[in-house]
Amino acid sequence: MAKRDIPEINAGSMADIAFLLLIFFLVTTTMNSDTGISRKLPERQPENIDPPVLKEKNVFIVMLNRTGEILVEGDTYMTVDQIKDEAIKFLDNGGGNGKDGNPCDYCKGKKDPTSSDHPNKAIISLGSARGTDYGKYIAVQNELVAAYNELRDKASEAKYGVSFKKLKEASEESDISKSKKESLKEKIKTIKEMYPMILSEQEPVK
Repeated sequence: MAKRDIPEINAGSMADIAFLLLIFFLVTTTMNSDTGISRKLPERQPENIDPPVLKEKNVFIVMLNRTGEILVEGDTYMTVDQIKDEAIKFLDNGGGNGKDGNPCDYCKGKKDPTSSDHPNKAIISLGSARGTDYGKYIAVQNELVAAYNELRDKASEAKYGVSFKKLKEASEESDISKSKKESLKEKIKTIKEMYPMILSEQEPVK
């Protein structure tokens, strides 16, 4: 009895289909990209301009060492969850006059003469060592930013009856009128001037 030949399978079309599927998945698949941290860098200052003279009491210094310990004002060790409240006390102290020569009439702090004069003069300086854990640094930075946001929310609620966060969200809506958007932007500007975010980040030390 003659042996039957087994017909060969034409794999040429299958290769074409596999190639088309590969192209399809490459085109339609979305890739996540690391965007980093959004920060607006200060403009480069001319070399002939002298830096402003700052009072030591108007600078709130937070330092992280390489082991993750947080030193505040050079003499007090704190945990991450204590930083925000301490920063709020400093920013909202109102112990003197602002840049316009007037005292802060909206500050709720203790008005300690040894602490910051006014929110528009108060500076928070964040520093670290070269070996500082990146996650710990970001956690402290987030707490400092949260201190500004909390003060802005309270000021906005007292002045306009709505939080600063909701003001910003409303201003970004696409279905509001131009006059309404301008009004919201003006309110946002006012709150930012009440509590300007002056957060300085130092070069890492060895």
